Formats: sequence, C-alpha cells, structure tokens
Amino acid sequence: MVIAAHDDADVIVVGAGPAGSAAAFHCAAAGLDVLLLEKASFPRDKICGDGLTPRAVAELVRMGVPIREQDGWIRNKGLRVLGGGHRLELPWPELSSYPSYGLAKARTSFDHTLASHARSAGAKLLERTNVTGPLRDERSGRVVGVTARPVDDDGRRTGDEVVYRAPVVIAADGVSARLATGMGLQKRDDRPMGVAVRTYFRTPRHDDPWMESHLELWDGAPGRSNLMPGYGWIFSLGDGTANVGLGSVSSTAAATKVDYKALFAAWMRNAPEEWEFTEDNQLGPVRGAALPMGFNRGPLYGNGLMLAGDSAGMVSPFNGEGIAYGLQAGRVAADAISQGLARGTAAGRERAFATYQRRMKDDLGGYYTLGRQFVRIIEHPQVMRLLTKHGLPRPLIMQFVLKLLSDCYEPRGGDLIDRVIAGLARIAPDA
Repeated sequence: MVIAAHDDADVIVVGAGPAGSAAAFHCAAAGLDVLLLEKASFPRDKICGDGLTPRAVAELVRMGVPIREQDGWIRNKGLRVLGGGHRLELPWPELSSYPSYGLAKARTSFDHTLASHARSAGAKLLERTNVTGPLRDERSGRVVGVTARPVDDDGRRTGDEVVYRAPVVIAADGVSARLATGMGLQKRDDRPMGVAVRTYFRTPRHDDPWMESHLELWDGAPGRSNLMPGYGWIFSLGDGTANVGLGSVSSTAAATKVDYKALFAAWMRNAPEEWEFTEDNQLGPVRGAALPMGFNRGPLYGNGLMLAGDSAGMVSPFNGEGIAYGLQAGRVAADAISQGLARGTAAGRERAFATYQRRMKDDLGGYYTLGRQFVRIIEHPQVMRLLTKHGLPRPLIMQFVLKLLSDCYEPRGGDLIDRVIAGLARIAPDA
C-alpha cells in the first residue's frame, strides 16, 4: 500500500553523503524547504581514504563547517611520495583559490558532521529511509518525487511505502545510483572505474602532518618479486589511528581480476615498521568499494532529476578524489535550483535547472578528459615504474604532477604550471 506523505518540499535530496548534505545545506541556506533522505542512521561508515585535498577544504569553508582541531580534524601540509627508491615531500601549493592545507577525518564522523550542518541550516533529515525509486508524472514522465520505505539499521523494512513530492529531486545516492537507473540512465563503460580497499590501524604516527602515497606495491620483498598495479596511501587521523588503503584504476568499466585484499596483505608485509601496521593494531576488516569516474553517468540534469557525486561518476580519474567534487556539485545544484524555483514559468525554471550540467561540465569536463588519458598511460605497471623512477627525482616535474593530480591549480592566472594545466583542461574535449 502507498501512503501519501505530508512532508512535501521544494527539493528532495536522496543520500546524506558529502554531495547530498552539501546540496541540502546550500538549498536550506537559500531559504528552500529541503527534505534530506538517508537510508542508514548516523554515525555510519563509508569506504573512503578519509583525506581531503585543499579543493575540498575550500568547499567546507564556503559552507561554514567548523574545521578546528578540537572539532576532530587533523590538518596535513602536503603529500609525501615514496617510490623508485625515492622519498619526496611536496607541500600543498600557495594559491588564491584554495588553502595551502588538506584535512582528514574518518567518514563515520565526517558525513555525520555534514548532515548535522545541513539540518542546522533548516534541512529536514530523515534517517532509516530507503528510497525505492523515482515518482514520475504519468503524462510527462517527469520526476515529481520519490517512493520510500522506513527501514531498520539492518535495512529491513519496518513500515509501509511512502510518497514524497517535490518540484526537483537530487540523486546523491552513491555508486548504486538507484534513482538514475530507475530512470534508465546507465553508466558509460568507456569511462574509468577505480577500486579501493582500506582499513584502520592504531599507530604511533597517527599525527603525521603529511598524507603519504606509496607508488610501488610488491607481492613479496622489494627487488625479489613482482610489481603490482596500483598505489597505496596512509592518511593519519590524529586520533590514535590512520586510514590505510590502496587503489587501482582501469581505463574502462571492465571488471578487474586483481585480488585486492591479497594485494593489501602483501603491501602490509612490506610496510614501514615505524607505522606498526600489525594484526594486533588493525581495527576492523579490509573493505572495498568501486569508484565511478569521469562523469560516467548522465545527463546531470533532466526531467526533474539532478545527479550529484558518485551517482554521476564525479570521482577524479587522476587520484580517486570524490568528496571535493561532491561538495561542489551540491553547491552548484543548489544554486541552479534556487534560481529555477524563483522563475515565473515552467520553461524558465527548466532553463535555470539546466545550468547545473553546463557549469559542472565547463569546470570539470576537460580536466576529467585529461584524467582518462592519464589512466590509459599509467594503468600498466611497467609504465608506472618507469615514470616513478625517472620523474620523482625532478622537483619541477613533481610540482606539476602534484597540482595536476590533486586539481589544485589556479584556473586563471597563477604560475607557469597553473597556466599549462588550465590551458590543457580548456582545450581538452568535454567529458
């Protein structure tokens, strides 16, 4: 039985991850009536590296999220890169567009912080609400809301299905993209797909000020074994623990045959002893997740439905970063919706809503296209090893690589490196 709900809103946001909570916050701050639906209850975990680049930090600053140390954040000053027998520390660049530091915070508390911030701005948050599909107008086919049902913490249904209605719906429902697939929007197999696995360890180096990246992963002792595809990370969280994981990427969405948990175990056998990554210090199992990249699903807006975050494949092919782009998408979507709902005609509303896709593609389309080409080059371990051996000793090259891979460059102006990257992104075809 379907029961009509009385919780109609100006906008419904499905999923209270970074993209959804950012969208809910910005919409509520603009004075809109917002309904934010989340299938789990907070705090809840998500598979992630837990590290935030300066680009993501800038979005948190725009939202007014408290990012002090006493609020559970740890700042990092840049990236420490290890590979090819080299060890290099690369500070985040000094830019006018982004701060010169990154942050880290476990997703169990990070997502809860953002959802609470959206609620404090006026968004109505409904947890344990599993959205089952889009609600469509019978004549036009336009999305006019969603159907949902209450569930318990294990995802079991606890009540009757409910209908929530709104003029526009934001699908921020993650890699499953249930709303998008319900509208027939299938992912593109010619876009990169990443896989990441991670766990947590107690470690005496929990307050290390650098994000650490290992560009070489071996299936035995270095020099006497095979080089494995992928890269590893160690992100200190400042609370006695570190997020430790590894990722790999393919230039297409084809299934990978890599045993990532075995690969992770092999890496841990060779991990630096000073981190103390032992079985006794491991907190929880090694868990994995897919990383949809490079706008692998679209359109970003159509028929009353906007896609934001992982549901639209907004993960960077360069580094697996998704939070910064999810936060950005939430902000841009909220602006388009606010402008659209202020228009006096349906046609005017749709024109304003459509600016969301154009703005996101204008800003990220060329950059993601460069990322697809980058993946085709480095997905072969031999090439990655060659680049690591000969590129790491050259500071200018590594400064270019840091800005390119982290998407931390001045889009206009800046130094020569900034202008080169910005120029390449502008001339690359739209993703």
